[in-house]
Amino acid sequence: MEQKIKDALEQIRPFLQRDGGDIEFVEYTDDNIVKVRLQGHCAGCPGAQMTIKGVVEKILKESYPEIAGVESVM
Repeated sequence: MEQKIKDALEQIRPFLQRDGGDIEFVEYTDDNIVKVRLQGHCAGCPGAQMTIKGVVEKILKESYPEIAGVESVM
């Protein structure tokens, strides 16, 4: 599952890189939570939580319904 998540994040990455940011996969937990770390401009962006929930989580959950959510870690 981790490789599938990483592959999906590769599809999201160009969207973030256009704004000077990036995303790093951190962990897929036993309770089906994907943990990621935003980098670059995205790390300090006021809209970071919106990006996580509105873009990253939406795309991952559409592709893999077993994912319960996506959380950003520092």
